[in-house]
Amino acid sequence: MRCIIARERVMGEKDCIFCRIANGEIPSKTLYEDEEFKVILDAGPATRGHALILPKSHYANLYELPDEAAVKVMLLAKKMAVFMTEKLGCDGFNLVQNNGKAAGQTVFHFHLHLIPRYKDDGQTLGWKPLELKQEELEEIKNIIIG
Repeated sequence: MRCIIARERVMGEKDCIFCRIANGEIPSKTLYEDEEFKVILDAGPATRGHALILPKSHYANLYELPDEAAVKVMLLAKKMAVFMTEKLGCDGFNLVQNNGKAAGQTVFHFHLHLIPRYKDDGQTLGWKPLELKQEELEEIKNIIIG
């Protein structure tokens, strides 16, 4: 299966703010760091403890992220969510990852949001479900997988 998308590049790697943060050129509130990733507190958080996982290598979005890095990101996200839930006492957790301007991506360097959730935190994350008939779902399925 192959998916082709238009890549949105608004800056080169040398000008990428997340590359510069991930590689220590710009100071951040770092929660975790290894050879491949840095986890930082988001400067404009949705909730208390909102953090970002940043690869140290530049990938514009999920489509460019190598499979091996994707696996490592999810394992790190799980580790951080468990650790942060224990430390912050949050009531739930969102993992959010946007790809492309239409999906809400504003910095074109792959990053995964780690958002601790608290009862009555006032944040919402969701969508209005479409009402599709079974025939429409079948048509979409056939478009995707043939």
